[in-house]
This record gives sequence, structure tokens and C-alpha cells, in this order.
Amino acid sequence: MDDFFRKVTTMQDPFKKLASYIPGFGGYVERQNRRDADKILRDTVARRFEEQWRRASQIQTDMVSNGMIAFVDDMEKAAIQLRTFIDRISAAPRGYSGLFDAVKINEKELEAIYQFDAAFFDLAEQIARANDNVEASMGDETALPAAIRNLVTLARLANETYNKRAEAVTGSQ
Repeated sequence: MDDFFRKVTTMQDPFKKLASYIPGFGGYVERQNRRDADKILRDTVARRFEEQWRRASQIQTDMVSNGMIAFVDDMEKAAIQLRTFIDRISAAPRGYSGLFDAVKINEKELEAIYQFDAAFFDLAEQIARANDNVEASMGDETALPAAIRNLVTLARLANETYNKRAEAVTGSQ
């Protein structure tokens, strides 16, 4: 997340840079930069999960083509969980509190949010491996159900992690 924040900070237009010298305005600019960085981060996470959702959907199509209809509903559970996560993280309001927002984010809460954000990238990698495992198990109808269950569990975990992140933002843990 620090890389995203630095990238947004270094891309400031000259007016924002000049205005950051005005007492009190610098904090506003920094909060706006954090919002911009949060949006960039969430868009990146959404793209990673979108790729895995497409893979899961393609696996379902392959299952239908190969006559493995019995497993399609279970794969659909994973696809729905992934799509739900993508929609939630993509449509979430811009992050971190503004000057007069009801919810203020302090450094401790910000650190917790960053940890959740890092977890999203880790989950995306785990889901990619789970998709790999499902694809590899397509020829083995005894291993396939466990591979699909693992994928569903990880997709559900992404939504649960998002819920915990939202609780960290609102302080309602």
C-alpha cells in the first residue's frame, strides 16, 4: 500500500503541491491522496479477482462440455462468492475518512486496513492455485469435489476478510 500512496503522492499536480504549504491544507491533501491510493488498490484487487472469476466460469463451461454436470453447481458457488467480492470491493466508497466525516481513521486503524489489503493479494494467489487444482483434478472425480470445496472456501474467505476490513474502517470490531 505504501507504494500506491507514494505513486499517488508523486503524481500531484502543481496546485496541490503549492496548496500543501498552506497550514491545515496539507492534511486534507494527504487524506485525498490516501483516498486515491485506496481506490487504485481496490481496483487492482478487483482485477486480480476478476481474472480468477473468469477462470472459474471457464472451468464451469469445460465441465459442461466434458459431461461433468454434477460439479457445475458446486463451481457456481465459488463463482458467486468471487463475483460478490468483486462487486463489493469495486463499488465500495473511496477509502479513509474526510475532514468532516463521522468516521475518523487513525494510524492504528490504517495499519489494520493495510494488513487486510495485503491479505486480499494473498487470497487472490491462493484462489489462483485453487483454480489450478480444480483444473488439474478434472480427470479425477474423487479429487475434484475436494478441490472445488477448497475454492469455495477461499472465495468465501475473501468476503469474510472484506467484512472484517469494513469493521476496521468503522471501528465496530
